[in-house]
Amino acid sequence: MQTLTVGLTERSYPIYIGSNLLGCAELLLPHLPHKKAAVVTNTTVAPLYLDPLRATLQAHGVSIIPIILPDGEQHKNAETLGLIYDALLSHRCERNTPLIALGGGVIGDMTGYAAATYLRGVPFIQIPTTLLAQVDSSVGGKTGINHPLGKNMIGAFYQPQVVLADITTLNTLSDQELRAGIAEVIKYGLIRDLSFFEWLEQNMEKLLARDADTLKYAITRSCQNKAEVVAADERENGERALLNLGHTFGHAIETGMGYGTWLHGEAVAAGTIMAADLSCRLGWLSKEDADRIHSLFQRAGLPVVAPALSVEKYLQLMELDKKVVGGKIRFVLLKSIGCAVISGGVEPELLRQTLVANGAHD
Repeated sequence: MQTLTVGLTERSYPIYIGSNLLGCAELLLPHLPHKKAAVVTNTTVAPLYLDPLRATLQAHGVSIIPIILPDGEQHKNAETLGLIYDALLSHRCERNTPLIALGGGVIGDMTGYAAATYLRGVPFIQIPTTLLAQVDSSVGGKTGINHPLGKNMIGAFYQPQVVLADITTLNTLSDQELRAGIAEVIKYGLIRDLSFFEWLEQNMEKLLARDADTLKYAITRSCQNKAEVVAADERENGERALLNLGHTFGHAIETGMGYGTWLHGEAVAAGTIMAADLSCRLGWLSKEDADRIHSLFQRAGLPVVAPALSVEKYLQLMELDKKVVGGKIRFVLLKSIGCAVISGGVEPELLRQTLVANGAHD
């Protein structure tokens, strides 16, 4: 087992990465002093992992309140969030009752937001069961829900007590979901870790084949990168915004197509290709680097062409991005592989060219 730490002074917390961790009660019990917890999961994950987690905790006298939500990005909304509050209130959960998120990014984001707001804040534990959640969304304390007009526009920064990344849960992940997680793994190499990008070029097929050691290394290296960025800039006032490479375009794709039509990682992949294209048009990224990026996403089986929404629609949706300042869209772009920057005031014609070249229509 690997143990990392997200260093946030008194709110620091461990990330445990390894196999068969759902059976390791000793990793969770220090965070469950009152022997009671609510486990928030969904209809896909519950039949697979709720009972093993319940058995682990009940063997040590911890009682569990299961809250099982519908599965899918289309349910990451205020209505579904209300189901969590309903269960917590009906079971009279108190301020010392932790919420455990057992599932992917949607479950983690919603459970975290419920924890941040129920009784003005209760403890929160992340047990991510998808690759995307293990390498990205479970770490760093971003929580929230979607709105019909924009993705993740309602939320809070609220850190978990502990993150338990059990690699064994990835055995039941679909190939499509695995590939979606790889999009976020590639992101870390692109924004700040050239040697990791080169490692991914050499090991992509082993990653897709779910080789345990390869997965463990990719998850650990990704979490190391995320933990360093979050420790330096918890509330995204600077460097943390670089973690949004591809997300300005990607969130527009998710919202424009309807939540759940494209997986988050798929939209980020197409969005990253667009960000690389725009970086080239600005004269920053070399054509050779852009081709390497395109090739790696393609080898990962991820989309490299965006859906055919209109240019006007893309612009309208991107103007709702959280990085907009003074009405101007700010983009995370690349100077080279391993070096990302935040740029505002991109020339509208260059942006239009990028959109049209990558799937949008006038």
